[in-house]
Amino acid sequence: MPQPEISIFPILGLPEIVPGCQLSSVLAEAVRRSDLVLKDFDILVIAHKVISKAEGRIVQLNDVEPSKVATIWAEKSGKDARLVELSLREASRIVRMERGVLITETRHGFVCANSGVDTSNVAPGCAVLLPEDPDRSAEELRKSLNEEFKVRLGVVVSDTFGRPWRGGIVNVAIGVAGFDPLTDYRGFPDSFGKKMRASVVASADELAGAAEMVMGKTRAVPAVIIRGFSWPTGLSGTGKKLLRPATEDLFR
Repeated sequence: MPQPEISIFPILGLPEIVPGCQLSSVLAEAVRRSDLVLKDFDILVIAHKVISKAEGRIVQLNDVEPSKVATIWAEKSGKDARLVELSLREASRIVRMERGVLITETRHGFVCANSGVDTSNVAPGCAVLLPEDPDRSAEELRKSLNEEFKVRLGVVVSDTFGRPWRGGIVNVAIGVAGFDPLTDYRGFPDSFGKKMRASVVASADELAGAAEMVMGKTRAVPAVIIRGFSWPTGLSGTGKKLLRPATEDLFR
């Protein structure tokens, strides 16, 4: 059986996104300028900051009044108290707060550093927050672009997370629309005929990680098209499906 070929195409020329812009229209124009012809089962992977900016999830740091907790911890850790305050506001739970590292569980259910609050690729004096609902944002983009290009697309909203037992950071899917983010191999035979019992692959995370190889952090390419990934028709899901339930988490 031939191996699938995966291709990744950058969407070039996206302008700086501002609050209130019609992101689907801006993306459609950039796709056309990039001479891309979208096909059924293509996957759009887009950095969450593009969506956050369009949705107005940008905060002026001078407007943030740090709490006493944020101020005390910022002084101890050498952090900006305003960023600490935003991280606490965006959190539903503090996982770790020591050695200058703040790990939280966001209101979405993501366990990450600083609740996803970031100051890179945003104007000086500002911070960008995660989208309110990355799955909803992904679905809205999917519907608009499907109608615009008359194709069946999947959408992944990506962000960069650290990993507790591995060095370095990787891009993962925080929002998904149009396809199942998990590929379940359980019950299928391996190359020796043995049935697999525990192999459920986070395909949406793999797509986000692959996309980062083209997007990079300094190339001004916040969106790509991935072609060659196939998913079963009739199955769909959201990024929430990638979250491990608390009852199955051995490390809480």
